[in-house]
Amino acid sequence: MIVDCAVYRDGHRSEGMDDLSEALAAARAVGGFVWIGLHEPSEKEFERVTEEFGLHPLAVEDALNAHQRPKLEVYDDSLFVVLKPVVYEPESDAVSTGEVMIFLGDGFAVTVRHGEGSPLAAVRRRLEEEPELLEKGPTSVLYAIADATVDHYLEVATELQTDLEELEAEVFSPEVGGSRNTASRIYTFKRQVLEFRRATGPLALPLTRLAGTGPTGGGGVAFVDDKARPFFRDVSDHLTRVNESVEGLDRLVSDILSAHLAQTGVRQNDDMRKISAWAAMAAIPTMIAGIYGMNFEHMPELHWVWSYPAAIALMAALEVVLYRLFKRRGWL
Repeated sequence: MIVDCAVYRDGHRSEGMDDLSEALAAARAVGGFVWIGLHEPSEKEFERVTEEFGLHPLAVEDALNAHQRPKLEVYDDSLFVVLKPVVYEPESDAVSTGEVMIFLGDGFAVTVRHGEGSPLAAVRRRLEEEPELLEKGPTSVLYAIADATVDHYLEVATELQTDLEELEAEVFSPEVGGSRNTASRIYTFKRQVLEFRRATGPLALPLTRLAGTGPTGGGGVAFVDDKARPFFRDVSDHLTRVNESVEGLDRLVSDILSAHLAQTGVRQNDDMRKISAWAAMAAIPTMIAGIYGMNFEHMPELHWVWSYPAAIALMAALEVVLYRLFKRRGWL
């Protein structure tokens, strides 16, 4: 459905019209642009927008189906950009992603939002408070959304860093470091970092192209104001920081998992040594009792009065010797 529709002229908003073609014609007539925001539109609902603005069918298919990776594609009549906003849920310490598709063309900007975690109302309000930025036309919409998305990446990266520090403290804590749920938590955290990385990593190339710093040189992108390159360069710098942070998180969580597995192995070895030590101590009296429990006629000291106390004393002495030996070597 259409969430918002407005015409912008000279950096200021005027309410849109019910007829999209009239709104587009009015925006072009005054040298402005129309911005239409949609939230999870159906194919029938989006068909009207497609016809009015001449959107490419391949881009329309991507916008309707969602589940796209961040990308930038240039068509004859429009520019298509996919962003994946990331939301951190503090209640469950989980990361979820949404999708925002942006169509830019001559005098129009169309945004299609999927998911509940990526509202654009705040971005629109903030942009409307900066008329000098709105004067740059539809490019300002793309910049504002990209800037808000990447800035939120930084906040999510900070939250994940805090969670990782807590997880690290848990792993190396002697009380809970060996808990059965620790490995599960590490693996869950690694999946969240991977989900985060899928949103931030592929976005680097589109922002590089928009900033004009790609391998192709300073060639501009169609439907994007060349004067906006410094703004996109700033967003690209922030994204670089995010990607470096995500890469660091991924390496650290892998190291923590390796450390946890190593600790588990060490604890298992310690347990086996203790079990072996106690088994050795139990074997001594078992051996002596087994020998003197055999029913043979001619055995030494079999009829001696002090045979039983002597056997018990021998067992106790050997147990003390073994206990002190194992204790000195750290097996007990």
